[in-house]
Amino acid sequence: MSFFKPTFTHPDLPKNKIGYKKRDYEGVISTLCAGCGHDSISAAIVQACYEINLEPHKLAKMSGIGCSSKTPAYFLSNSHGFNSVHGRMPSVTTGANLANRDLTYLGVSGDGDSASIGMGQFVHVARRNLNMTYILMNNGCYGLTKGQDSATADYGSISKAGSKNPFQGIDMVGLALELGATFVARSFSGDKGQLIPLIKAALAHPGFAFIDVISPCVTFNNNQGSTKSYDYVRQHIEATSEFDFVPVEEEITVDYAEGSEKVVTLFDGSKIVLDKLANDWDPTDRYSAMSRIQEGKKNGQIITGLIHINPESQELHELMGTTDTPLNQLTEEDLYPGDEVLDSINNKYR
Repeated sequence: MSFFKPTFTHPDLPKNKIGYKKRDYEGVISTLCAGCGHDSISAAIVQACYEINLEPHKLAKMSGIGCSSKTPAYFLSNSHGFNSVHGRMPSVTTGANLANRDLTYLGVSGDGDSASIGMGQFVHVARRNLNMTYILMNNGCYGLTKGQDSATADYGSISKAGSKNPFQGIDMVGLALELGATFVARSFSGDKGQLIPLIKAALAHPGFAFIDVISPCVTFNNNQGSTKSYDYVRQHIEATSEFDFVPVEEEITVDYAEGSEKVVTLFDGSKIVLDKLANDWDPTDRYSAMSRIQEGKKNGQIITGLIHINPESQELHELMGTTDTPLNQLTEEDLYPGDEVLDSINNKYR
């Protein structure tokens, strides 16, 4: 059975500043399980792109294999997209980004796609600070193959089949911090009020922006004893701060108690506003962020919100000194420096 969205929309639907309706950022009807947290993440991506006035044709959606990697079909149908092989989304995105830096790159992945077969890929895209937003839809299980524990399943977590996980789970947020990622956040698929501004800030960040989104699998990992279930997350969630993202063209007003807020200005003048900061935590200090994550683990908390940001981030193109012109626009004249220059280069290696 096929389902199609009607093409008709109400003529009075509101438009953003560049003339697009929210409908223009949507995709096809989801075929995921009813109630899947991944659909909530897709809806948050739609809302975030609509609010920041992103032109759909200037976004490239990248994915691998898994339930999460089906979601690009469900948002921004008018964007570029590439569904790569299992675990290889980061390297494909790296190649696309180096070839055309003018696009905005959004990669979606799952805990199997990133923490198992794609772990090596994740490590290198993070440490290279590729200019992309990387959203990990983390449900702690392999939903496409009947719910086996994934590498992010917590030690002692009980699966739907009743078995207890005997292995330590991989904390992708902690790993991203260790690798020097310049934007690290965690959120919950059931908290759009937090997730939407995080996605907006990640898309504006010049470098590798990683968001680990806990997204309960309603079919295989939403049972009692699962640490990725809706009930468990809601009972153990602890936000680092109240979070907002203010685009450069909007006036920012701050009216908070002294010492409780932090405003981080990004390279383009956009601002991230953090209100009611957690004690002994500075999001611009990577070691402070790592300490806060470890403290949360010790206390049985799931730390969410913006955990770390480096406002002085230099993305991969800046680090490598590449050309400002996308490679697909370079001419033969641009690419051939002349015989004398080539001879001088070759002579250095004689």
